[in-house]
Amino acid sequence: MTKKDELLDELLKGVKNPDDLFGKEGLLKQLTKSLVERALEGELTDHLGYEKHSPVGKSTSNSRNGTSQKTLRGDRGEIPIDIPRDREGSFDPKIIKKHQTRFDGFDDKIIAMYARGMTTRDIQAQLEDIYGVEVSPSLISKVTDEVLSELKAWQNRPLDPLYPVVYLDALRVKARSDGHINNKAVYLAIGINMDGIKDVLGMWIAKTEGAKFWLGVLTELRNRGLNDIFIASVDGLKGFPDAIETVYPDTQVQLCIVHMVRYSLKYVSWKQRKEMADDLKTIYRAGNAEEARENLDTFAQKWDKTHPTVSKSWRNNWERLTPFFGYPAGIRRAIYTTNAIESLNMSLRKVIKNRGSFPNDDAVFKILYLALRNASKKWTMPIQNWKEAMNHFAILFEDRMIYND
Repeated sequence: MTKKDELLDELLKGVKNPDDLFGKEGLLKQLTKSLVERALEGELTDHLGYEKHSPVGKSTSNSRNGTSQKTLRGDRGEIPIDIPRDREGSFDPKIIKKHQTRFDGFDDKIIAMYARGMTTRDIQAQLEDIYGVEVSPSLISKVTDEVLSELKAWQNRPLDPLYPVVYLDALRVKARSDGHINNKAVYLAIGINMDGIKDVLGMWIAKTEGAKFWLGVLTELRNRGLNDIFIASVDGLKGFPDAIETVYPDTQVQLCIVHMVRYSLKYVSWKQRKEMADDLKTIYRAGNAEEARENLDTFAQKWDKTHPTVSKSWRNNWERLTPFFGYPAGIRRAIYTTNAIESLNMSLRKVIKNRGSFPNDDAVFKILYLALRNASKKWTMPIQNWKEAMNHFAILFEDRMIYND
């Protein structure tokens, strides 16, 4: 048996149960304290240039000056550490830096819990239960505020010159401003890059969703280097297509079929919803635009007597609803619906559902940015049928594919 094994056996003599090893006053916590303090003493010795109690110290201008206590928070709970000092105050430890109160990795745990939608109270309770660590709301806020600078850099980063498909949508949150809690719209833009990978282009917040604000969003995207979009998939917000075409005049605007179906079903009773939904499928799942128009006429003959506004809304938006018919069946779904952003919105809503409201816009940005960062880790594969889509784009937009060079 080696001396190392003998030492371990000696240390473990008093360990009778898991708490003796992992508990709040367990062996691992005691070892952590002893090792950190031993390392700090070694750093101070290196800084001063002589060992503790060495007579050399009597002839130097600087010397040891006792210790100060600091409580560190980490996976082993709260650990009181004695930090050695020197008389000149020039000692700057590296293993436990000045003003540091948490072990490396502890902040990451707070951010990870925050990103999953846990409230400050939940995070406090979780850290107390698992690690026996008491943290204040101000500490949690301070730790999560550290992502704001990262968020700002992300929001202002340069974009690719071409995203063939871009989805634009908004979700609603409640946030405090001017002393009142208001409903606000968080604007999201997701692009599909040349490799078919999703990329969140940016996030913005305003009191309401409107075409005028979207115009500003699109202008910002242009200023950040996004020169061209082949297809923009959007909801049915009035004036939205005009805002897009003002900034990107060559972009095809495709109104989201899913939004259109939802809008249509608002006019019918629950009993009739499935029947109408099935009839609407004959329109947007038709083989081509001509067949879709014929199926719309058939739909109108059946439903106009009781629900005339439905077919009327489809006719009024027909030119914006049918661009996807110009593409092969395999890639239509990627074009005619904002499902890519709808599914993202669903995951974001799960994160914010535990919060009745946010204290300010920064709090909204923090949690949504962290949630977006988590979601984007899974976006490693191209969307379905992307190669087929790119081949079609290369034919339709040959003169605009130069951005891929």
